[in-house]
Amino acid sequence: MRIAVLGGTGLIGSRVVALLRGRGHDAVAHSLSTGVDLRTGQGLPEAIKGADVVVNLTRPDRFDHTSPVFFRETMENLLQAAEDAEVGHIVILSIVGADQVPDVPYYRGKVVQEEVLRAGDIPWSIVRSTQFFEFIDRVMSWTSDDSSVRLPSTLLQPIAADDVARIVAGVATTGSLDGVLEIAGPEVFPLDQLGRITLAARGDERPVVVDPAAGLYSHVKGAALIARDNAVLAETTYRQWLSN
Repeated sequence: MRIAVLGGTGLIGSRVVALLRGRGHDAVAHSLSTGVDLRTGQGLPEAIKGADVVVNLTRPDRFDHTSPVFFRETMENLLQAAEDAEVGHIVILSIVGADQVPDVPYYRGKVVQEEVLRAGDIPWSIVRSTQFFEFIDRVMSWTSDDSSVRLPSTLLQPIAADDVARIVAGVATTGSLDGVLEIAGPEVFPLDQLGRITLAARGDERPVVVDPAAGLYSHVKGAALIARDNAVLAETTYRQWLSN
């Protein structure tokens, strides 16, 4: 099977490409660095020509008010090019609970991306994931200094990038869902507890201070980002991932 992976050089994309190739598929990574710009369409027709499946893992450089525009334009460009190339299946990676956090532009953008994909004529699959383990350090860096780390007690159910890639690769090769698959890690944590676990594992003695107004996740209410009952739960725990 020939599979074009847009955003194929990133955290998830590079893993997806490696997994697909390991399973004998003709998987090709495309990104700005390979000359494919999904926003302008440059290089896109050539990238997906002859592809049975396109996996779209692209994201904007900024998580600000421009995110919804990015996701709309890139998804519309991809749908048009994919129809011209007679692609049989499009897979995107979205976010669990994105529609529950309208105050975060990036999350609004993912909702827009989903809506555009659903409105197209090509069979589709949406994989909604919770936050990646690999993202926790960046979250902590937004609201930390030399003396402390400030975090809200927002509930998260994070998942390892390796597990996300494995599931996305599986969806790409088993046919269109024409629906949504939610995936998450096996454990739910308040974000401040995740911060303490992370610092302890790294021998960092800074305290974590609960601050309801700190960072992006201060906009999240209740269990908005927790997977639903029918979600697929990965096996890797956060502490296992930290120990590797």
